[in-house]
Amino acid sequence: MTIASSAQTPEPRGLPTARPAGCPFDPPTELAEAREREPISRLAFPDGHVGRLITSHALVRAVLADSRFSSRYELLHYPFPGGPEGVLPPAPVGDMTGMDAPEHTRFRRLLAGRFTVRRMRLLTERVERITAEHLDAMERQGPGVDLVPAFAQPVPALMICELLGVPYADRETFTGFVRDLMSVDATLERQMAAMTGLQEYMSGLVLAKRAEPTDDLLSDLTSSDLTDEELSGIGAFLLGAGLDTTANMLAHGTFALLSHPDQLATLRADPGLADQAVEELMRYLSIAHTMVRVALEDVELDGQVVKAGETVVLSVEAANRDPERFADPDALDVRRKATGHLGFGHGIHQCLGQQLARVEMSVALPALLTRFPTLRLAVPAEDVPLRAGMNIYGVHSLPVTWDKE
Repeated sequence: MTIASSAQTPEPRGLPTARPAGCPFDPPTELAEAREREPISRLAFPDGHVGRLITSHALVRAVLADSRFSSRYELLHYPFPGGPEGVLPPAPVGDMTGMDAPEHTRFRRLLAGRFTVRRMRLLTERVERITAEHLDAMERQGPGVDLVPAFAQPVPALMICELLGVPYADRETFTGFVRDLMSVDATLERQMAAMTGLQEYMSGLVLAKRAEPTDDLLSDLTSSDLTDEELSGIGAFLLGAGLDTTANMLAHGTFALLSHPDQLATLRADPGLADQAVEELMRYLSIAHTMVRVALEDVELDGQVVKAGETVVLSVEAANRDPERFADPDALDVRRKATGHLGFGHGIHQCLGQQLARVEMSVALPALLTRFPTLRLAVPAEDVPLRAGMNIYGVHSLPVTWDKE
């Protein structure tokens, strides 16, 4: 690529965030235009910093795998308007997303062995049981529910309970804190109280696991060199990383399928496509739409030099719609083999719990569609409230109904 002279270089613009009207599943149009025009371009940040925006699949993937780019929060500039001003605080204890090697390596090595494909598959039976229990409750209630609190949130929340070893007697308390944290209607005071309660509960759970280990991830980690504070932090990190994303994939994925009747019919006719459908929905929806890194040294990318200290915004949603990587990328196709999508990230920070998320989605989505063959939106699609402007895209609520037999 020929580097334009400074006189020709366009003035940087802010990160596009407005999605096309009437298209709740498509990224902002300006992202596709940027990818076609110049896949690495200058970007103005709300605080005045000028960094880079990367929109092609190949370049996003390359940066995520390059140790010359850091994910430490305190080095980054925040790209979204209305966000925190000034220098960001370092990552909380246990938050692996905001760490670099060697600190990240220490945590990742301890956890990776506990998140094997084999272990996650052993949890399939529990996912099936939890899913069936919530579908039973929906059926008893009768047509007309909000799928988010009735199904999309509790399934992954209870699986996090299984993973961390939250005792059955405590699960209502634990999930109550989670509901308050995720509720769009909860007051700030209620959310702060839930955060404090959850932190205190997690600290107590760690002490209980040290005293009397059980068959769960936290108990496994008590034999490591992690401190109580680090164990509590990891528990909070796993909750945040594994709950909001999966809950939104279940709700937004259902919304996408109900809005694409041909794809819904294909999946219903062939439940064996569930795994493929999950990967395609991860690609197509890209709910974790944006990742941010900072260059630790000068790095040449696609003929341009990213200077040390420049913050780089990686548009996962644009990369996952890159026509050079995926044919007809703006179409939802549950028969597509979406291998190589970046919905779970890439490199050392690739989602640790991706196998658990896959199990949850590949079990829960087909079970929902099978149990309620006439499932449909209870409101016009344009009335579904979207999580616009949030780090994890999706829906605040999803009113659905079905024909009662």
